[in-house]
Amino acid sequence: MDEPRGLSHPALSSNRGRRSLAIEIREERSGDLAAIREVNELAFGQPLEANIVDAVRSNGAMLASLVAMVDDRIVGHIMYSPVSLNAVVGAGLGPVAVRPGDQRHGIGSALIKTGNAQLQRAECPFIVVLGHAEFYPRFGFRPASRHGITCEWDVPDDAFMVLVLDAARMEGVSGMARYRQEFSAAM
Repeated sequence: MDEPRGLSHPALSSNRGRRSLAIEIREERSGDLAAIREVNELAFGQPLEANIVDAVRSNGAMLASLVAMVDDRIVGHIMYSPVSLNAVVGAGLGPVAVRPGDQRHGIGSALIKTGNAQLQRAECPFIVVLGHAEFYPRFGFRPASRHGITCEWDVPDDAFMVLVLDAARMEGVSGMARYRQEFSAAM
């Protein structure tokens, strides 16, 4: 993982007074671990999500782990890990974290778009996410219940979403999506 295989995004700007940022998205490297932990702790205000990332990484279970760089510093992170849906294995998006001072500048969106595209190229059949019902639909996520997919935890229906990447492989697939044990162990 020491070679960058990322995607540089041109400067992002908006007409709402936001600053323009040149964002580089790349795979995590071994020297990034402390910064990734810090980004997750700052973004969530607690160590839980950082602990999950560390546990999944230490068990060799990451499907993808990307960082967002602005001005040569890590300002964001996203992780994908395996999620089982009966006999089909897809991905769980999360956590995705952006330093509080760098939020609302398109960094999280750039991480999600890049990560989702990477998993689609890897022929991942689906991605699930447990998150804000107003945010994730812009990336194609829809309530998982529409596909007969449930979450192993008791969560609001509109907060558990799926993005189907391979409709043929997902034909007739439904049931309970199961995350890696690191997620349940941390809660």
